[in-house]
Amino acid sequence: MSAQNYISRMTAPQITARKNGEPIVCLTAYDAPTAAIMDEHCDLILVGDSVGMVVHGLPTTVGVTLDMMIMHGQAVMRGAQKALVVVDLPFGAYEDSPETAFRSASRVMMETGCQAVKIESGSYAAETISYLVERGIPVMSHVGLRPQSMNVLGGFRARGRSQAVAEQIVENAIAADKAGSFAVVVEGVSEELADKVTKAVSVPTIGIGASANCDGQILVTPDMLGLFDRVPKFVKKYADLKGDMSRAAAQYAQEVKSRSFPSENNMYRFKK
Repeated sequence: MSAQNYISRMTAPQITARKNGEPIVCLTAYDAPTAAIMDEHCDLILVGDSVGMVVHGLPTTVGVTLDMMIMHGQAVMRGAQKALVVVDLPFGAYEDSPETAFRSASRVMMETGCQAVKIESGSYAAETISYLVERGIPVMSHVGLRPQSMNVLGGFRARGRSQAVAEQIVENAIAADKAGSFAVVVEGVSEELADKVTKAVSVPTIGIGASANCDGQILVTPDMLGLFDRVPKFVKKYADLKGDMSRAAAQYAQEVKSRSFPSENNMYRFKK
């Protein structure tokens, strides 16, 4: 990648500058072709650890490894040219110490060329975020429903139903903001709580199952494209790719069985 190509991408400071401005458009991608398509429409592309569930068929994101994230990050960077590319740090890659987080994050950035990482932000996160940012690694934080903590939370459930938990979510967002996060993902909370978080922090909030008043929105791309029958309540399906793919496969199967494919147009003829 040339220096000019890198510089022409959206940057973390440019995302931060969109606070209270034009909404930030974000989607996930895990491969080069999808990244190339989404790049035209997105300010930020997240290589989420959701890849474990929507691509690899894992039951949760807990089984995702750093090597998996790097492989998919490399693919996305080959496809995206202008969007800011953020790669999730997976479960176990950053929680125990800032030093561990830096080793993981620096490896991700060096091996993929991405522009930032994302971590799920519990009470431990502020020190880690500050440590990474001081060492040149932009960090997007993540509060509310945190999929990597689903075993503690008891599943993928909306967060902030009690006053204590709601206050903790706001406090975590404020701490992540003060530590240097360039944006905060707010997932699976009520509209009222999402609005409170958005007003409490100085950086943009990126909503997913949150509020239209967040500074931006993100969805898991295979969910919004209709590849799965069951999706979270907050997902709007903008396409029916599962149906389209099934219909295409059925037509292909029929044509193979009837020997109408390949046709003359699909075969080579060598001149004598």
